[in-house]
Amino acid sequence: MLDCSTAAPSSSHIPYRLVREGVVMSPSPGDPMEAEGVLNPASGRTEDGTLYLLPRLVAEGNVSRVGLAEVTLTDGVPTGVDRRGVVLAPDEGWERGMNNAGVEDPRVTWIASLGHHVMSYVAYGPLGPRAALAVSTDLREWHRIGPLRFEYQPGLDTDLNLFPNKDVVHFPEPVPGPDGEPAYAMLHRPMWDLGWFRPGEGTHLPAGVTDERPGIWISYVPAAEAEQDIRALVRPRQHRLVALSEHPWEALKIGAGPAPLRVDEGWLLIHHGVSGKLDKAFMDQQQHVSYAAGAMILDPADPSKVLARSDEPMMAPETEEERSGTVPNVVFPTAVEEIGGVRYVFYGMADAHIGVARLERTG
Repeated sequence: MLDCSTAAPSSSHIPYRLVREGVVMSPSPGDPMEAEGVLNPASGRTEDGTLYLLPRLVAEGNVSRVGLAEVTLTDGVPTGVDRRGVVLAPDEGWERGMNNAGVEDPRVTWIASLGHHVMSYVAYGPLGPRAALAVSTDLREWHRIGPLRFEYQPGLDTDLNLFPNKDVVHFPEPVPGPDGEPAYAMLHRPMWDLGWFRPGEGTHLPAGVTDERPGIWISYVPAAEAEQDIRALVRPRQHRLVALSEHPWEALKIGAGPAPLRVDEGWLLIHHGVSGKLDKAFMDQQQHVSYAAGAMILDPADPSKVLARSDEPMMAPETEEERSGTVPNVVFPTAVEEIGGVRYVFYGMADAHIGVARLERTG
C-alpha cells in the first residue's frame, strides 16, 4: 500500500550552521571544456586518503562532463584544486539530446559495505533529465550501471520512469526499509509536469499527492540484492514521499544535496530550496529564482520520516559569485567531507563557480 504522507516535523530547530570559507574552483581561462562554468561537485577520497572533487564542467553549447580535481588545503582548509582530467562524458546516446547533452550534477557516496563509490548523475538526453548511476573503486575509472529503472508500484497510480528526475543521492550504509529489512536507500526528486516536452500534457500526480511542486522521495533496494550484484542499485522500489516545500525560502521546490550524514539526532540531510518565479519556457525557468541551502533530520529508524527541518535557510545567495553567474542567485550544496575533524560542504555558486563552507554544530 502506498504511503504518501509526510510526518510533521517535531521541531524546526536544526543545531547546525554553515560558515563560508570562500571559492575553491573557478573556470580555467581559455579552457573550452569549462567555458560555461564549473559547478555542483561530487567528492570522495581515494584509498590513500587524498580528497577529490568531481565537478560538473560545462563546455560551450551547454555540454556537461564530470571532471576530477584534487583538493588543495591551506592550514587544513580547502582553498583550491589541481585538475586531473575528465572521468565521465556524455558518450552514450541516452545522455545526448538534440538541444542539450551532458552528464550533470554528480553526487558520490562511498558505500563501504559494497566496496564502491556510487555516483548518481543526471543524464540529459532526448527526453530531458534522467537519473543514472556509475560505480568506481578509485574515483578515476567509472563504470555505468545504467539509468534508474523504478519498479512499478501498485497503488502509486503512475510509473516513475515517465518523469524527469534529479537530485539522486544515496545513504552511505544500509537503513531499515519499509518492510524492516536492511536496504540501500536513495533520495530523488521526480518532476510531475510533462508539458515542457509534450505541450498540453500537463501535470500527472501520483495517488495521494495533491501538491504538484517537486519534492524529495525515497526508494529502496534490498541490501542482499545489491551486495550480491551492485547493478541491483538501478532497480529501486518501495517508493515513499519524504518532504515537500513548507517555507517561503523553498516555496517552489526542494531537492536533496550531499549524501546524508549520520549525526546524534538521526540523518542530517542538507537540501536546497527554491523560491521566486518559474518561467513557462523550461530552459529559461531558472533566471528569476533563488536557490538556498537548508537541512532536515531524518529518522534513523525510518528515513522516510522528517523529525526536524530548517524554517530559515542556513545559507542564501549573498556573495558576488553566488549572485552573478550563468544562473544568478544560486547556492547549491552537493558534497560534504570531513577534514581534520571539521566537516566542509562544497556547493555550486550561480552555476559558475564552486564554493566551500564549514558545517558547524550550534548546540
